[in-house]
Amino acid sequence: MRRPRNLFVLLCAFLSAPAIAAAETESFRAHYSVTLLGIPIGKGSFDSTFNGNRFSISGSVASAGIARIFDRTNATTKVEGAVGKQAPQPRSFELDYTSGSKKGRTQIGFSGNRVHKVVNQPELPTRDRWVPLTPAALQAALDPLSSTLVRTDDPAKVCARTVKFFDGELRADLQFAHRETTQRDGEPVVTCNVRFVPVAGYQQGRNQVDYLKNRSRISISFARLGNTGFYTPVEAHIGTQVGTVRVAATSIERR
Repeated sequence: MRRPRNLFVLLCAFLSAPAIAAAETESFRAHYSVTLLGIPIGKGSFDSTFNGNRFSISGSVASAGIARIFDRTNATTKVEGAVGKQAPQPRSFELDYTSGSKKGRTQIGFSGNRVHKVVNQPELPTRDRWVPLTPAALQAALDPLSSTLVRTDDPAKVCARTVKFFDGELRADLQFAHRETTQRDGEPVVTCNVRFVPVAGYQQGRNQVDYLKNRSRISISFARLGNTGFYTPVEAHIGTQVGTVRVAATSIERR
């Protein structure tokens, strides 16, 4: 993979720990599996804690199965912030990863409704045909963990949004559209089709980005988390050049 965090960012962008805002502290733990064409390639777990309108989510992801033979990748991440009326308001995001002998770190600092600090170690290389990040592009952008928080008690509104996704390098819009609503154990499960639209921080003409933009089929399914007023992602399918990646929750438990 071009950067070892790519598998991790795919997972966090679509399936992080569930969210809840309550007067008392509430905590959850979620475990996920990642497969490619049915073959295990990764696993992850996330812990989330919410106290009033403050939240923190921490997680870890590792390559697994046959993927471990070719690419031993491990990553940890954490985000802290506040839960706003319409959207999360992250304060800080961190990602640390190792891939073989290579190590890297990404830090994103937020101030109000904007990104005010980005640190990548090692620094990102200079590339031709690069679409640079601008202050306007980073306005109201969310990190991979915060971008999964969906605050609504109406199933019809789960897919009515566009997420301004930013992982410290790539800024993209994730445009959600309703696909179907089914029932599981008497509860609605809402599936959204997702369109990937690169905005900045990417190389024009790169096959990987062009495929995600023009050919990839992406869907995410959300389920209601009790009576909390939040929906949490429980499954995602992401079309890639080598096949469909499936990310699925194997368990979500209150801690």
